[in-house]
Amino acid sequence: MSPIRKRHKNLGLVELIAIAVGGMVGGGIFSILGISAAMIGFLTPIAIIIGGLIAMLAAYAYVKLGVYYKDEGATYSFVKRTFPDKPIAAASIGWYVIFGYISTLALYSYTFSSYAISSTAYADNEWIRKAVAWAVIAIFTIINLWSVKGMGRIEDLMVYTKLIILFIISVLLMEHGQTSFNEFVHHLIQDAEHAKLLHILIVASITFVAYEGFQLVINAVNEMTNPEKNIPRAIYGAIILVITIYVVIALGALFAIPLENLIKGKEYALASGASKVIGKLGEALVIFSALLATSSAISGTVFGSSRQMAVIAEDGYMPKFLAKRNSQNIPVNALITMALLASTLILVGGLRLILEFGSITFLIVSLLVAITNYVIRDKTKSSSYISILSIIGLTMGAILILYYEFTHKLDQMLFIIVIYILLTIGAYWYAKLKKRHLQNKV
Repeated sequence: MSPIRKRHKNLGLVELIAIAVGGMVGGGIFSILGISAAMIGFLTPIAIIIGGLIAMLAAYAYVKLGVYYKDEGATYSFVKRTFPDKPIAAASIGWYVIFGYISTLALYSYTFSSYAISSTAYADNEWIRKAVAWAVIAIFTIINLWSVKGMGRIEDLMVYTKLIILFIISVLLMEHGQTSFNEFVHHLIQDAEHAKLLHILIVASITFVAYEGFQLVINAVNEMTNPEKNIPRAIYGAIILVITIYVVIALGALFAIPLENLIKGKEYALASGASKVIGKLGEALVIFSALLATSSAISGTVFGSSRQMAVIAEDGYMPKFLAKRNSQNIPVNALITMALLASTLILVGGLRLILEFGSITFLIVSLLVAITNYVIRDKTKSSSYISILSIIGLTMGAILILYYEFTHKLDQMLFIIVIYILLTIGAYWYAKLKKRHLQNKV
């Protein structure tokens, strides 16, 4: 293993949990509420908890590989270093990870837009929503091209502020909600009698994208103190905290906002009913928290994913022009490419497609990481049983989403499959070029 570069190790457990929570609590929770309410009603909190448990299974491999390799490249580096003689493995995980980030960037931007226009006359205008989403991607791309220092200074403030506001909103919704505890339990039992376990598991799988971001802790391995202890503590602790936050928000929404309102305004579910429950000020608070959460997530995604794209290109697994950096070490071409591809995904798909594409992508990526960890489980000191359980759970999650698409949205499933075929072809092509290059050097 290569030695870790000497840096100031000034990130403790509290800071690392903030990084992971900031990465997870983005647009996901604001996006999944309406869709989940439409599919399983008052069982939404249960699906959120199951989704969190799937995330815990995925995190197991990240924790073990993160402690073993201590490589800030995380997902891509884990596979590249475990299978050094298999370029196709490194190329595939690189392409899948990057396009996973593109889908989450599209999701966060789409959610930002939905809430930004939710109280206007254009709330249900799809093209206005997409135009605002394109604009916010452009703004954060320009900020990152110009200077990352300014956004970096306020990132921590944004993370903690959005958590406080989300907690306040949830308490206000519960306090002013028209549904009593007994009525909630009645609705819960009623939905449990009619809902199929399959539907609950499908929603749980779709919510997986709302937990994407915990691996950002590993990207900071060179700046953290005591990585052997802090990587697992930060990742598991952050996931438990985020499960709690999501469940509280979901309960607040279900207690306060009529189910039909949540379903009707699924793109901006919380704001759609908040004004009737806690007034215009409450609605403004919901919208502000959504904009703050998505802004923070967009900023972090644009920053981190563009740099990872540049590293993959430098290794020869993506077009070389993506590796170009300016005098400030900013990957200009990668940033612009990320923005253009995310904007294209917004153009061709709505919220459900983007959400499901993102969930499938990160389930597949996490599955590949789990398999990687299983292969070297003796070196990472991993439990064979937990590793196999992780592989099974992540595989089932991906299959469930594809099954739902096949039975309900065949055109969307075909679109997703075509995207993955193209990604695999691209990865295979560059892996072949890389292998040929290595052979020529020998």
